[in-house]
Amino acid sequence: MRMLSLSFLLALTVIAYTALSSGPVVASEQSEAEFYNGRTVQLMIGYSAGGGYDAYGRTLARHLGKHIPGNPNVVVKNVPGAGSLVLMNQIANTLPNDGTVLGAVNSGMPFEPLFGNEQAKFDVNEVSWLGNLSVVTSVGLFRKESGITKWQDLKTKQATVGATGAGSNTNTIPRVLAELFDLKMTVISGYPGSNDVGLAMERGEVDGMGSAFLSTIKAKNPDWLEPDGDVNIVFQLGRKRHPDLPDVPLVSEMATTDDQRRVVDLLGARLIMGRPYVAPPGMAPERLATLRNALEQTAADPEFLADANNQGLSIDFVDGQEMQTFFGEVYGYPEHIVQLLNEAMQ
Repeated sequence: MRMLSLSFLLALTVIAYTALSSGPVVASEQSEAEFYNGRTVQLMIGYSAGGGYDAYGRTLARHLGKHIPGNPNVVVKNVPGAGSLVLMNQIANTLPNDGTVLGAVNSGMPFEPLFGNEQAKFDVNEVSWLGNLSVVTSVGLFRKESGITKWQDLKTKQATVGATGAGSNTNTIPRVLAELFDLKMTVISGYPGSNDVGLAMERGEVDGMGSAFLSTIKAKNPDWLEPDGDVNIVFQLGRKRHPDLPDVPLVSEMATTDDQRRVVDLLGARLIMGRPYVAPPGMAPERLATLRNALEQTAADPEFLADANNQGLSIDFVDGQEMQTFFGEVYGYPEHIVQLLNEAMQ
């Protein structure tokens, strides 16, 4: 009888332990679904409509809701300004951190504090990185009427390039390259988005673009890539020559000193996380995990991938934790290399 009682008590203990162990998980899943059910999630894009960040963001918004527990409605809001710095500062300081807001910001935005931008009012280690949809290649291109046919022409011929805000790749990359390699590129900034810069180039307001994402060109202006197109692509910034541009030199190939190469590597870090998504700091761990999981699941969703492919949008997903680790590595670059890049950006 005593043995039976002990066995019975042991069984009760196991059942109780199982219930206690599994209970909070079920409750957490239920609470996430209950929280999001009937709510609206805002996906804010730091640029005007029509550009690459907008195309990726709107495509993501069409599919993200079904991967968030409770299946909330996901709506897009464009918040252009200062190369998405306006939105980034809002995310870091004023927008709610309850999981109802996420943002698409410039790929170089995480490095603005490192590069000494005093208007960057955020800590890269405190905001909530959710995931990245694409690793990108940036190109420099010019209207054929400009007479710029190769990057060396920029050493002797003056050319203007259009740009968005101060912290954007369209602004930063050509400024750095002009300083680093003594190129005669003058940056005309202030356009709301990359689509507006492209239109300005086509109208003849500027000679070219010192940084345009190849993925955006393929999606929005594929005719530029045709042999008889209206532009010449004269350099590319990326980890290696893109298969679509085998004869276009990498910026790293323009370097002649070790310091130049390291500055180019640091500049290229802006492109590794080409389509980053971020939420406000201080999110509850379970809410952050929910959004990170939703983004990762969406990036693997066949319907999302087909939608992206139909628009020429490449997907190369990186999760939020890996993003955070990468940013930490970049912030560990030697101080004199960071200083060289800062000086080139002035």
